Amino acid sequence: MAGTVLIRCMSRTLLSAAHGAKGFRTRGTTRFYWTTFRRTAIALTSGRAAFLVGLPTLSCLGYEAYHRVQSSAVVHALEKEEVLEQADYLYSCAETEKLYQLLLQYKDSDEAEFLWRLARASRDMALLPDMEDKQKKELMFEGFEYVKKALEKDEKCSAAHKWYAICLSDVGDYLGVKVKIGNAYIIRDHLEKAIELNPKDATSLHILGYWCFAFAELPWYQRKVAAVIFSSPPVSTYEEALQFFLKAEEVDPNFYSKNLLMLGKTYLSMQEKEKGLLFLTRAKEYPAHTLEDKEVHKEAVELLKKLV
Repeated sequence: MAGTVLIRCMSRTLLSAAHGAKGFRTRGTTRFYWTTFRRTAIALTSGRAAFLVGLPTLSCLGYEAYHRVQSSAVVHALEKEEVLEQADYLYSCAETEKLYQLLLQYKDSDEAEFLWRLARASRDMALLPDMEDKQKKELMFEGFEYVKKALEKDEKCSAAHKWYAICLSDVGDYLGVKVKIGNAYIIRDHLEKAIELNPKDATSLHILGYWCFAFAELPWYQRKVAAVIFSSPPVSTYEEALQFFLKAEEVDPNFYSKNLLMLGKTYLSMQEKEKGLLFLTRAKEYPAHTLEDKEVHKEAVELLKKLV
């Protein structure tokens, strides 16, 4: 479990963190949107109007050419916003196949916002029930290529760093233990970069907490194997994991059932039974909107039975 080094993130957690836009709000694992489309249109149009104030020295031909270029730029920008809005809506509705087909049209785009979403959609496709192993592997590696390209286009995109970490963990499952453990350092670096770029992204904080928890609970014999392969294998503590889980809850309270579950498990691992019971109870009572929520509920119930 921990030895495979994570990162099974919620399949429907939206990464609005990359935008930093005030129009995005989270509840549970589903994101709801108040579009920034209208505000974008006003800003773009206003910019053109401000420039046109000083136009008298331009010829009519120059004005017409300028007008066509500017209109084209506005249309392109609005089209991008519309596609991204549609993509995020499909994601919030768990329309995985429709989302994948929509974004696949932009696989050659130079826009990181399209590419990291396509990487995420590829991964979600791979995780669909009854997906054949060969196709699942192809989709995982396909998603990794898209998110690599997203980072090449925009290294300051928080969501691209986050999904790079997730996709790198996924492809590592096919490349052996040595590669998987070696990738763990890179995974952490990208998660930390994602948080640096967007400290309010609860998802990245949660995943980094899970990374720490995974290495904190690594059995001694697996540590020994890792030490043979690497002179200094990745290490962490439950205390470190706890800080990330708590911070995720602070920036977006009750955003994810798995975060509540992990808080409960971390406190138990630290021998703080009372706090562990509190968060396990909250995880058990969390509304089960998704399959993952139901799995969390089941695990929380089983842990509580052992403790009571």
